[in-house]
Amino acid sequence: MADNKEEAFRKVYEANSKKIFHLCYGYTGDDDAANDLLQETFLKVWQNLHKFRNQALISTWIYRIAVNTCLTYLRSEKRQAKDELTPLMAENKREEFSEKNEQVALLYKCISKLEESERIIITLVLDEVPYPEIADVSGISEGNLRVKIYRIKQKLTELYNHYERL
Repeated sequence: MADNKEEAFRKVYEANSKKIFHLCYGYTGDDDAANDLLQETFLKVWQNLHKFRNQALISTWIYRIAVNTCLTYLRSEKRQAKDELTPLMAENKREEFSEKNEQVALLYKCISKLEESERIIITLVLDEVPYPEIADVSGISEGNLRVKIYRIKQKLTELYNHYERL
């Protein structure tokens, strides 16, 4: 029985870990913190796998766990200290990136400036999660989701253009 649980968990992890890492990175803008949150999320998945009832897609269930884990982390995080360190860390990392990676880093920097609910939605969009699943995770209708995504993209474009000029 234990082997079945381990095998099921391994498959779930392989299918979802990359997307969950992107979600966590969207919240933190930091590789180490994102990896910690990824591990914490999947620890909770492992501990609660027996409670999953197939009422939603397992990926939706995992996203909810990840979002709650990230929100708890952000609430406990000392915001001011993080806000002071983040630009410095971003500058140090920027030197390590090629031009394309620099654009990706800038995109994630812009995403980190969005409101929490917007970060969740745009990260899921970037990971090509289907809209019905994003609507389920975010708790809004699909029609409202499409409007929100449009507005988030406008906001991101403005932020991106602002940083590009700097």
